[in-house]
Amino acid sequence: MLMWVAPILAAGVLGLLAIIMGYVLGWANRAFRVERDPRVEQILTALPGANCGGCGYVGCAEYAAAVVKGEVEPNLCAPGGPRVAQALADIMGTELKESFPYRAVVHCSATREQRLQRAEYRGVETCVSANLVAGIQGCTYGCLGLGDCERACSYGAIRVIDGLSRVDYAKCVGCKACVQACPRNLITVVPFRSEHMLVVTCSNQDSAADVRAVCEVGCLGCKACMRVAPDLIKMEGALPTINYDNYDPTDETLAKALEKCPRHRLLFVGRPTEEELAAVAGEELPDRIQADFKTTVDDTKWRG
Repeated sequence: MLMWVAPILAAGVLGLLAIIMGYVLGWANRAFRVERDPRVEQILTALPGANCGGCGYVGCAEYAAAVVKGEVEPNLCAPGGPRVAQALADIMGTELKESFPYRAVVHCSATREQRLQRAEYRGVETCVSANLVAGIQGCTYGCLGLGDCERACSYGAIRVIDGLSRVDYAKCVGCKACVQACPRNLITVVPFRSEHMLVVTCSNQDSAADVRAVCEVGCLGCKACMRVAPDLIKMEGALPTINYDNYDPTDETLAKALEKCPRHRLLFVGRPTEEELAAVAGEELPDRIQADFKTTVDDTKWRG
């Protein structure tokens, strides 16, 4: 008889402990529960889930939480565009402020043959690696053309052609992946207030004589563009920069500034309209493109 008492007693003790632990866990769940705003899940559902980091947050979940807290605007998702921005504003019950899509701009327009004093590079075929080696090309500010930006883009919006990174504006969503990938800080994102934007396509801060020695098309810092558009264009060092806060697509000085540039480094970039495509059907389009200006390679510790 005693042989059955021990197992029954053990089972009873275990059962009692289970009941007690269940009660404790239930209490802890209620006492320490962190309430999550249901709008976070709604926003996550509305977001494309790219987790690209273009909004400035690690991922979509962090961005969604920040929107709900009112820390940021609901229009920072570049892959989602205006449609997602409006959806987030509707979830938050707020009015969507006017915003413009951001697109990537490459601040170099020299092809491989236009770069002077070039040397053969035999190292790892990445821009990050080549940027650590001196003497790859005379211009220490120019595009290295080894495709780090192309590999970083999840949308196939940037390709290296003839040693130069070029943006496909029909695909670019402004996610900034290419910006982060470029070791020379040659790529920025620009607010596109119209289909075409005037941009500066050079990053060389050297004197005119030094620029001529290393590049056939580099900006000479002559200030001709600034003189005809002083409210729009300012000089930062030896390079012109565009103030996009003052940018007006209908401003006649835009075309005047472009025409004044002796090396044509002020360019219009963007997605061509159907009318423009029809107008040049059968013709070879000129290679004149440019973008917004914010970076040079001044922040780069190693220059090749």
